[in-house]
This record gives sequence, C-alpha cells and structure tokens, in this order.
Amino acid sequence: MAHEQIVITTPDGRCPAHVFTPAGGQGGPAVIFYMDAGGIRPAELAMAQRLADAGYVVLLPDLYYRYGAYGPFDPREVFKGDFRVILGPLMATTGNAKAAADTDVYLAYLDQRSDVHGQRVGAVGFCMGGGMAISAGGTRPERFAAIASFHGGNLATDAADSPHRSAPALQAELYIAAAEGDGSYPPEMAERFEKALNDAGVTFSSQTYPAKHGWMKPDFPVYDQDAAEHGWRQLLAFFGRTLG
Repeated sequence: MAHEQIVITTPDGRCPAHVFTPAGGQGGPAVIFYMDAGGIRPAELAMAQRLADAGYVVLLPDLYYRYGAYGPFDPREVFKGDFRVILGPLMATTGNAKAAADTDVYLAYLDQRSDVHGQRVGAVGFCMGGGMAISAGGTRPERFAAIASFHGGNLATDAADSPHRSAPALQAELYIAAAEGDGSYPPEMAERFEKALNDAGVTFSSQTYPAKHGWMKPDFPVYDQDAAEHGWRQLLAFFGRTLG
C-alpha cells in the first residue's frame, strides 16, 4: 500500500497530513482519521495504515498544525507524569470548532484524488478526535455517511462547540464506542448525548467496552488487545455496511 506525506493549506495555516491508500492502487471510499491528544506518531500511522489495508483512502491530518513542530511523543512516557503539562499547550490550539472549520479543505483535497470512490466519506476519531469527527459531520452533513467515535470524551457539555449540538444537522450514521468508567464520558453525559441524537432522528448505535479510556491505542499504557480487536471488527463492519 502507498503512504504519502502532504501539506493541506487551511485558513489558519499549513496542515501536514498523511494519506494511506489500499494496496494495488484500486482506491476506495475515503475516511478522515481524527487523532487523539498524543498527536501524530508511529502508532497513529499504523492504525491509519490498517484502515487503508481494509480498502479505504485514509486522510490523517495533524490537528496540532496551528501549534507547530512537536514530538513525536511516547504516550507511555507522557502518562507517567502530568500529561496536561506536556500536551495541554498543543490541545489548546485545536478543538471541535477548529477541527470542523477545516472540513472543507480536507474534503476538497479528497475530491481531487482519482482513487477516492464516491462523494460521501467516513470519519473516525479517538479520544479528543471522537468529538471532532462528529462536529465535522455536522459541518458538511451531506458529505458524511458514517462517523465512529472510540473513547471520545466531552461529547455533550455546555460548551458552544459541544458535539451533541451537531445532532440536528447530522445525516451520517454514528457508532459510539465508550470506555467503562470514563470520567470524560460518564453515564449522565452519554444519556444527554444519545437523547440529542434520538431527538434529531440520527441513526446510531452505542456500546460500552469493558476497557479503559484509550484502549484502542497500541502505545497507550491502557491498551487492551482483546477489546481493541473487537473495536476493529466493529469499525470495519460499520464502514463496510455504510461506505461499501
């Protein structure tokens, strides 16, 4: 399979990004991959490659491009101390609204690729990327067919850019994979988020995994291989059904 490193110009600057395509050059439906707070690093690239190997053209933008050069970080080392000291300044440069604002340029890039099949795309986000994927789907609802969030946090808050506020605009089907005992997505928040989806008539399914926040990430100290493999099966079945 092919791996390209590109730069996408946004209203706020130049966004480095990675593009992974299926082996054989046959292309496939496009998926935008929204990273977690650990940033771009080998494990993130490997996950995007695995998704491409399943038949998708995967765009992995560096959501910290407004910050500038950093890392790459080793999450196992970062989480030994106060991760907010290290990652907080980077996280402060992005958010749901800023990620959503970049949706048009990401879609425009995908539209000019001859190996992308179809106009409607998918999105998957992990941790902070979960909410960003949902917010992006509400920005250009006609373009997103499927959105998956894995251990996404703060999906229904009082913030102006809270992902649950995108529910009335969403046309995509959602898959929400929550972590057990996740302080960033407690049961009362999940109830508020799902009520917003139900009230808006959004088609979705949700599942709480018996694993900790971040279980999908192979370089996180909480990585759970069994739960992660189940998550991959769910994700690929979801995209296979909704994106073809």
